[in-house]
Amino acid sequence: MIAGPGSGAHAPVTRVLGFAEAELPAALAAQVAALEAEAWPGAMPGHDPALAPRALLLVTADGTVAASLALLFKEIRHGGRTYRAAGLSSVVTRRALRGRGCGARLVAAARRELAAVPGLDLVLFSCDRPLAPFYEAAGFTRLPGAVLVGGTPEDPLATDGPGFDKEVLAEFLGANGPDGPDGPDARAGAAAFAGTRIALHPGPVDRLW
Repeated sequence: MIAGPGSGAHAPVTRVLGFAEAELPAALAAQVAALEAEAWPGAMPGHDPALAPRALLLVTADGTVAASLALLFKEIRHGGRTYRAAGLSSVVTRRALRGRGCGARLVAAARRELAAVPGLDLVLFSCDRPLAPFYEAAGFTRLPGAVLVGGTPEDPLATDGPGFDKEVLAEFLGANGPDGPDGPDARAGAAAFAGTRIALHPGPVDRLW
């Protein structure tokens, strides 16, 4: 995931647009694919349709995609319980616009959108370790020692695998009540997931969100 904090004085005038990924207009989809290809050369664009992917874009007045990300949805089993989970994926800011708050604005919009989804239990994703403070500043909680395991049971892909240096972050949406992010729901959620291996399979997964 690539995104950058900052609120430079010359941040462009932008608006947030959301689409089901399958309904993303072609001109915008081409820009998103180009941004992702620059950030992750060789990666295939798009996400598994079974994850109900939703594209969220920060677009300037002239139609330039300043930043983009995908929201993914699936049920996961952990600790004897089934959770309805969402993840952030493919978070990227246009190179020329980094450091101007574009990534922070888009991630904040994603967090607000997910908090409004009925029945969603948590947001769960991984990022490169140096980016963890950025996501913490956006309101997500770091889960020390947690590992996400994607791929398939036959061919697992874990965030602590060779060549990975990932942090796992979450937001427990029951904590959006009057007790706030440090309330009992947040503490219980963090305790249930921190230091554990969290399987994103069986079922369709997209890389590691």
